[in-house]
Amino acid sequence: MKMARSKLTSIFALTPSHLALGTVSWGTKLTGNALDAIYAAYRNAGGNVFDSAHVYAFWLPDGHGSSERALGQIVRKNGDRNQVLLTPKGGHPTLKGYERPDDYLSPRQIKSDVAESLDRLGFDTIDLYYLHRDDPRVPVGEIIDALHEHVAAGRLKAIGASNWNTTRIAEANAYAIANNKTPFAASQPKFSLAVAKPSKDPLSPLFTAADAAWHAKTGLPVFAYSSTANGYFATGGNKGAGGCEPEPSAARLHAAERIAADIGATPNQVALAWLMQRPFPVVPILGTGNLDHLKDALGATKVNLSGQQIAALTGESL
Repeated sequence: MKMARSKLTSIFALTPSHLALGTVSWGTKLTGNALDAIYAAYRNAGGNVFDSAHVYAFWLPDGHGSSERALGQIVRKNGDRNQVLLTPKGGHPTLKGYERPDDYLSPRQIKSDVAESLDRLGFDTIDLYYLHRDDPRVPVGEIIDALHEHVAAGRLKAIGASNWNTTRIAEANAYAIANNKTPFAASQPKFSLAVAKPSKDPLSPLFTAADAAWHAKTGLPVFAYSSTANGYFATGGNKGAGGCEPEPSAARLHAAERIAADIGATPNQVALAWLMQRPFPVVPILGTGNLDHLKDALGATKVNLSGQQIAALTGESL
C-alpha cells in the first residue's frame, strides 16, 4: 500500500490523507455545530482532502455554491489553509436548474468556473481542480491548453479529470507532455468494491477492469467517489442497491461480511480497505454527514487485508 500511494507525494505540497471527505451537503443540510463536528472528527483523524464542486448543491433552495462557500469558511475558521487540500470540480454540463452553455469545457467557461470557485472558497489557489465531465466533441489539446493557463497563473496547482475514461486521459496527458503543458495528475471515477450498473449519464462511464489496469500501469492516482456504493456495505445491501449489479455485488458484500467478522472490522471498513490496497494509489472519498458513519469509515485506515482476503472479496483465485 505504501508503494501504491507513493505517487501521491509528488503531486502536492502535502501528502493526501488515506481518505478524502466530500462536501455536497455542506452549507445546506449540514451546517452549524453538526458541520463543525464532522470537520473536527475528520481533521483529528488526520484527514486533509476536501472534495467539492461548482455544481453543488444547486438542486436545493439557496444551495448553488453553498458547498464551496461553507468549505472555505470552515477552513478559514480553523486556520487550516496550509494544512488541507481543496479539490473542487468545474466544467459540468447543463442540468435543469443549472443552466450552462453548450460549450461547458470552452476556455471561457473554464475561466468562469475557476474564478467563481475561487471567489466562493475565498482563497487565491486551488490545490487540485477537476473537470467534472468530459466533452468528447472537444479536442483534448484545447482543454489542456485552457487549464494550463490557470496553472501558469498560479490559480490551480494541479488538474484532474472526473468521469473521464482512461483513453481520453491518456490522450490529454500525451498532448500535455509533448507540448510542455500541465497533464492530469489524478482521476475521479465512481469506484467501489461493488459492481456498478451503467449510468444513465453517457458522460459518466463505468470504471472498468481495463481502466484499473491502466492506472496500475501508469500509477495515476484515483480519488474514488461513491466509494462505499452509497451505503451498500454499511447497511447489508439495504442502501445503494439500485446502483449495483445485484449478483456480483451481493457476493462481494457477503465476502466482506465474512472477512469483517474474522478480523473484528465492519463490512464498510473492509470495502474501503480493499480500495486503499489496489495496486495503484486510491483515495476513497467519503460522502457522509453522519458523525457515527464517518468514524466507522475512518477506521478503515487500520484494516490491513491479506492477499487471500483481497482475492476472496472479488472471487479471484490466488
